[in-house]
Amino acid sequence: MYRERSSSLSGAVLWTNTPSEAGLGRVLPDGCMDLLWHEGRLWVAGPDTRAYVAESSAGIWAGIRFYPGTAPALLGVPAHELRDRRVELVDLRPLSEVRRFTALVNAAGDPESGLEKLALGMAADKEPPDPLLRHLVTALDAGRPVAAVADELGFGVRQLHRRALTAFGYGPKTLGRVLRLQRALKLARRGVPFAETAALAGFADQAHLARDVRELAGLPLGELLG
Repeated sequence: MYRERSSSLSGAVLWTNTPSEAGLGRVLPDGCMDLLWHEGRLWVAGPDTRAYVAESSAGIWAGIRFYPGTAPALLGVPAHELRDRRVELVDLRPLSEVRRFTALVNAAGDPESGLEKLALGMAADKEPPDPLLRHLVTALDAGRPVAAVADELGFGVRQLHRRALTAFGYGPKTLGRVLRLQRALKLARRGVPFAETAALAGFADQAHLARDVRELAGLPLGELLG
């Protein structure tokens, strides 16, 4: 069973997942990074450029999904170093610090609350997220062209690409593509016909939607929704 709720940390989402049976789990790219807890250990899920498919492990998984572009500053590692990867937090931060973080989460009433407390503590020691990055996400999610957004932010396209690699793990064109996929999935899950979904989400046509879903999610749209 999967459930989620909004976090007190701006833009973040808390979630738990308890697989009902063993099998392959599929996590779709969404532009985000997650801090994960499982069986008393902390992990980081990097930004995905394609569906992440792995054997489901028994027991409860909990996580906090950070707003796109905000996790690297909290974790102290550029997003592109974690692209398409899942790594233990101890591989990224000092052992003594990770032990303290893990003890905090394990001592909480539930791992969700512990992860939220940990993330809020991390954020308190850092500068606020760059508002330009949030503007970039909002503009791309609205379907704006990358060049137009770069001009609006006062960056050259190459400069924007470098900043995006650090914050999101890939360039703004890939981020825009991932956000478009998520827009399409929200529409399709509400029962909007595929042709209308393609138009509303910003695809050239239904065939374009089908290609992107296969490439990014690894399954046809109908099978994915099923």
